[in-house]
Amino acid sequence: MGSQATSGTTGLFVAAAALRLLLFTAFPGLPDLLTGRVEISTPVNSFKRLQEGLFLYNHNVSPYDGGVYHQAPLLLPLFSLLPDTAAYPIFTYALYILIDILSANALYKIAESGEASTSRLFKSPRAERKWSGYVVAALFLLNPFTIATCLARPTTVFTTCAILHAVSKAISGQIFTSMLSLSFAAYLSMYPILLLPPLVLLAYDRTYKPNGPSLVQFAGVNVLAVTISLAILFLSSFAVTGSWEFLYSTYGIQLTLTDLTPNVGLWWYFFVEMFDPFRSFFLGVFWLHLSSYAPALSIRIRHQPLVVLTLLTGIFGIFKPYPSVADTSLFLAMVSCFRHIFPLLRYSFLTGSVVLYSTFLGPAFYHLWIYAGSGNANFFYAITLVWSLGQSLLVSDLAFAALRDEWEVERPEMKGKEIRQI
Repeated sequence: MGSQATSGTTGLFVAAAALRLLLFTAFPGLPDLLTGRVEISTPVNSFKRLQEGLFLYNHNVSPYDGGVYHQAPLLLPLFSLLPDTAAYPIFTYALYILIDILSANALYKIAESGEASTSRLFKSPRAERKWSGYVVAALFLLNPFTIATCLARPTTVFTTCAILHAVSKAISGQIFTSMLSLSFAAYLSMYPILLLPPLVLLAYDRTYKPNGPSLVQFAGVNVLAVTISLAILFLSSFAVTGSWEFLYSTYGIQLTLTDLTPNVGLWWYFFVEMFDPFRSFFLGVFWLHLSSYAPALSIRIRHQPLVVLTLLTGIFGIFKPYPSVADTSLFLAMVSCFRHIFPLLRYSFLTGSVVLYSTFLGPAFYHLWIYAGSGNANFFYAITLVWSLGQSLLVSDLAFAALRDEWEVERPEMKGKEIRQI
């Protein structure tokens, strides 16, 4: 059975890689077309901006001169090793395909572990109802959002891969590797550092021993490991660029939102209309709102750390400063691990309809605004609100289903009965 599963997974990975390679080569204009789409590329992950930074880096000029490049410095030595993208794009294509396969492999291990339905402190009565790792990996690799992201080549794929490996390694008990992966994700995109509390809980539960360290001691050691890892990455970045300018250009732009390029998030239009005297206050409010979910969910859903991690990936896709469909593809991939609580979801049809509706209308409204000139910014922002609504419905519905599953374990006599919150 194990060899059959391995061969089946290998076949899936080969087929997914072949599909991506076919799209890259059969439609040579498609990658550049998708790279320019605001739904996929943002100021902090755009492949075009990466190419500009790489050009400056290769000519011994600070990549942060000009205010175009806002990504991690260590990406530049990596991409400088590849042949010129314009002349030999196949090497860049192969790198992004490989990252997608690595992400799917980590997701496969997460699904196969059974952590979604059976943790140290909780076992779902529906645990036998689940999808195999093969199905979960296939849903991720064949998701149109994932494929479009791979073709557009944003650097978000590296963050996604790092997050999935952090979770996978925590489940397998490789704590240091997990924290190192999370540090790399946080280094690339900053916001994944908010995943540290539930990730520590997950790692603690998977390696728990009655005579082992307490949760506080365990958390302290892992926070220290993440701090040291980030310090090494920052020092390496300083060695590459020769200055600390990258700190503001990479992370400061997310904290201050100085680049208001349209995207599928909620921030850009709000701050376009914001009066300058109130800007700092609302920046603080928005960041406080985003960061408050991690501790709150970690405390409330303590018995199911993987649920917390999944909910946070969805929340990031809605509320972080520069979201893209890549964040949604990660969230949907994580959700597919929770097949056992799908019957408890209340708004699955509505959620799917809203997401599909906004997926098709989003590009049309953007075209009306930017190219046709028959609309304005309100057109596009309105459809991004619908997009965020669809994700918000799924996040809240998944949280309800997970808590309802816990509640039925505590009160089995209420299984199947309708409840109302008063």
